[in-house]
Amino acid sequence: MKDQLRTLITAALSCLSQEGVLPNYSPDKIQIERTRNKSHGDFASNIPMILAKEAQQKPQDLAKLIVARLPKNSWIEKVEIAGPGFINFTLALSAYQAVISEILNQKEAFGCSNLGQGKRVHLEFVSANPTGPLHVGHGRGAAYGDTLARLLTAIGYKIHREYYINDAGRQMDILATSLWLRYLELCGETLPFPASGYRGDYIRNIAKDLKTEKGNIFHYPTTEVLAELPLDAPVGDKEQYIDALSKRAKCLLGEEHYQQLFELGLNTILTDIREDLLEFGITYDQWFSERSLIKANTVNHTIDRLKALGQLYQKEGAWWFRSTDFGDEKDRVIVRENGQPTYFASDTAYHLDKLERGYAKIIDVWGADHHGYIPRIKAFFQALNVTSQQFEINLVQFAILYRGKEKVQMSTRSGEFVTLRELRHEIGRDAARFFYIMRSPEQHMDFDLELAKSRGNENPVYYIQYAHARIANVFLQLKERGLTWNQKSDEFQIKQLNESHEMTIINQLFYYPEAVENAATQSAPHLLAYYLLDLAKELHIYYNSHTFLVDSPELRDARLTLIAAVKQVIKNGLTLLGVSAPEYM
Repeated sequence: MKDQLRTLITAALSCLSQEGVLPNYSPDKIQIERTRNKSHGDFASNIPMILAKEAQQKPQDLAKLIVARLPKNSWIEKVEIAGPGFINFTLALSAYQAVISEILNQKEAFGCSNLGQGKRVHLEFVSANPTGPLHVGHGRGAAYGDTLARLLTAIGYKIHREYYINDAGRQMDILATSLWLRYLELCGETLPFPASGYRGDYIRNIAKDLKTEKGNIFHYPTTEVLAELPLDAPVGDKEQYIDALSKRAKCLLGEEHYQQLFELGLNTILTDIREDLLEFGITYDQWFSERSLIKANTVNHTIDRLKALGQLYQKEGAWWFRSTDFGDEKDRVIVRENGQPTYFASDTAYHLDKLERGYAKIIDVWGADHHGYIPRIKAFFQALNVTSQQFEINLVQFAILYRGKEKVQMSTRSGEFVTLRELRHEIGRDAARFFYIMRSPEQHMDFDLELAKSRGNENPVYYIQYAHARIANVFLQLKERGLTWNQKSDEFQIKQLNESHEMTIINQLFYYPEAVENAATQSAPHLLAYYLLDLAKELHIYYNSHTFLVDSPELRDARLTLIAAVKQVIKNGLTLLGVSAPEYM
């Protein structure tokens, strides 16, 4: 309905433009909201107040001009001007009833719109370091990012999904060193494993593949590996130790052999991540390599760009970004005193690359542990004169998994974590995805494993899917009894639906497109999840209190038509959440 009201207002504004009353206007400025108070109608627009200055009119006067030029529409019962210049729309009963035929005609397309007008949006999500399998914490960002992409696509945006591969830098060197040490153990060496190394069994498995494939070509005795290294924790500095050990690996192995070991670790883990996400229902348009930024000289290009804008200065041999000029707590080093770019330099280069690819908007989905990184990235965009409307960062709190009352620890380095794959195999993809997105992303989440596995009404995803399956079963019974369904959802048929439960369901169905739009524009998939829960609740109440396969053909057809519409909307909504809509349960 919002789309239709926008169309009517756009037509009125176009008339005013042709008359010279409104020289310039943008349809993007048309805002329509559901009213909180039914005495103010069903929907309201503040467009007169937004355009009053451009039209050189008082908002109320402009509102009168707009209302006078609104095309006639049988679904609108009344249009009123209220307050400082609101236009309030009251809908006719026929508008609500017509939604049923709309749903059955549009099917999968119901709820979709062209609000985004095909604008290109870059959406980066997950982007976990390829140093180990995805764990349940990453799963929440994956489900959130993918669902947001589906929602934005549904309202007319063209979404580019991207995974940023941090395949350069210190963490990857630590991974390669950890792999080498496990390989040396398989060669018969006994040596202490570093406190800062990656310890998971997946490292041992890759080391076995390395030993099988390469034999002993990477083998060096323990004495040579550990000679004159600094002390590790708890006596020494564990970070200095792992860095020295990584340097030793590069020295002994040489560039070619070290690179072979490095690539095997990277590619094995990255392949595992790709497969895991695919099984979770997530695909990407591009997997973007950090190393490609270096090869393309994008980092230096970004540094030069900031220098040209006067946003960098030198101090103590390093280059610093003036991020405090844009609200950050301190300036940030972008090139170290040794001439090496920092991780921040790579990150700014990546975001400049996104900008130069011409996206109307850039959305980053980060884990909540990156909260402190937001001000410096926002400062970088401000330095480039990028508006806040063009860039959005959504933080996702990591999910905390509980087995019974025991909290499960998750640490990639220690190897003590539950993988996303293990979670999915235990509770299923549908439950995992729904539970991840049913809370606002910035809220802490305690993942109730037992609830997710349950097959009862207390399990929200089961409750919604069961509503869909119940409706499917009604149509199965219809066939088994040799009855037919007249799918013609005309006005006469719809008027058969006058029970209070039926009107409640019709009203719920009417607001589905708005639920999709709100979930998308507010980057809040949980709003759609709760809409579906409410719709399922009303269906279950209706199912338990009414008979659908009644003797009267007219009433039977009307009720079947209504629940068929409910079934379609539940399926559409679950599809946007990446959850299946089973016919049988």
